[in-house]
Amino acid sequence: MVVGEQLWSPVALGQAGQEEGRQRGPLTPICHLSSGPYPAQLLAMPTVCLLLLLFLTMEEGLGSSRPFRAFVVTDTTLTHLAVHRVTGEVFVGAVNRVFKLAPNLTELRAHVTGPVEDNARCYPPPSMRVCAHRLVPVDNVNKLLLIDYAARRLVACGSIWQGICQFLRLDDLFKLGEPHHRKEHYLSGAQEPDSMAGVIVEQGQGPSKLFVGTAVDGKSEYFPTLSSRKLIGDEDSADMFSLVYQDEFVSSQIKIPSDTLSLYPAFDIYYIYGFVSASFVYFLTLQLDTQQTLLDTAGEKFFTSKIVRMCAGDSEFYSYVEFPIGCSWRGVEYRLVQSAHLAKPGLLLAQALGVPADEDVLFTIFSQGQKNRASPPRQTILCLFTLSNINAHIRRRIQSCYRGEGTLALPWLLNKELPCINTVSSLPTPQCSQAGLGNSAGLPTSWAGYPVLGLAWPWECHLIPDTHFFFL
Repeated sequence: MVVGEQLWSPVALGQAGQEEGRQRGPLTPICHLSSGPYPAQLLAMPTVCLLLLLFLTMEEGLGSSRPFRAFVVTDTTLTHLAVHRVTGEVFVGAVNRVFKLAPNLTELRAHVTGPVEDNARCYPPPSMRVCAHRLVPVDNVNKLLLIDYAARRLVACGSIWQGICQFLRLDDLFKLGEPHHRKEHYLSGAQEPDSMAGVIVEQGQGPSKLFVGTAVDGKSEYFPTLSSRKLIGDEDSADMFSLVYQDEFVSSQIKIPSDTLSLYPAFDIYYIYGFVSASFVYFLTLQLDTQQTLLDTAGEKFFTSKIVRMCAGDSEFYSYVEFPIGCSWRGVEYRLVQSAHLAKPGLLLAQALGVPADEDVLFTIFSQGQKNRASPPRQTILCLFTLSNINAHIRRRIQSCYRGEGTLALPWLLNKELPCINTVSSLPTPQCSQAGLGNSAGLPTSWAGYPVLGLAWPWECHLIPDTHFFFL
């Protein structure tokens, strides 16, 4: 097996295609997965194969004979999972419930979150104002599940009442609060369960803050697509979920402009995964590729995957950067991101990648092509991205833009291509130490990951054969 990284052809001015780099040798095959009978209640195939490959990141998992344990429920659907970094306890979000499990997956507690009387067209929700639309019992699908370590509580956000959240005590899932009386409490009105992601950033001894990204389902006047919110210690505080910063001109949020929605009514940004690494916050997203969709004579919609990065301490979102990512294998492009997980590579994989064992590595699954976002093709691939390579790529792009090269490459946000302005020749290190980084930017050229594992339906995974590759 060889893990490889392959550059895509430049698609815009700028940052393209310098094939500097060094080739690496092959990896020894470690596993081969094949088809077989699996219970219908298991997770989706891309997630299963992702979890299987992650065993390569755990040295103690190789050769271990410990039996696998399982947590199985038959009357609901599981949606999200969070593992306590100290105790190893597992919290699971589901439809109408949140579970707490011991490290051995024994169920300890269950908290009921629904069904709830609601109607998706009611804004504000019926708990605050009489709604003209008929209310019916609606399932509460868990859309976000995060551990707030500073306040020793669980943040569980659902699909009812325009995306309100419950705060649950970690010990016993007792409900500490459920803010729902202000517009800041409504985080997402999108109905799709896999369209929202968030991360909690701790701030020393002070309260944490929540970065949350969500699809807006055309309701950009009500919901920002990306925002940074206050997590107050008091669950009943009037400032809970208020924006970290807001004045007359700027705030801790990004909204999809109404002009963009007028031109492209189907435009939205679907947030697949979020994480924190060093001083940065990252999101993996899927969004409409406006250029390809506009050029397609058959009227088909094309989508592209992007990685978003910004400084965790940037309250005005000046450091926002995004660029397309994907994978290719045997000339086939995989551009629809499905799931991801950030982990340390472990000794064997780190040696194969030529990175330190404490390097952050992003394991990502993509479906083939750029169409059918809601029902993606079952041909998928698992790729790896090292955070050091991603950050180096972004840094080169930011430096080139500060030299006046290329454009900002954010047409969905700016509604036009704005040229970069020659400002400075270099940036200090680390970038987040510089106040006021300037305008947000996008990178026009795609960045490809290391293809590692090919996945096909039904339930078949296979390792990528030998290939050669280059680094930027």
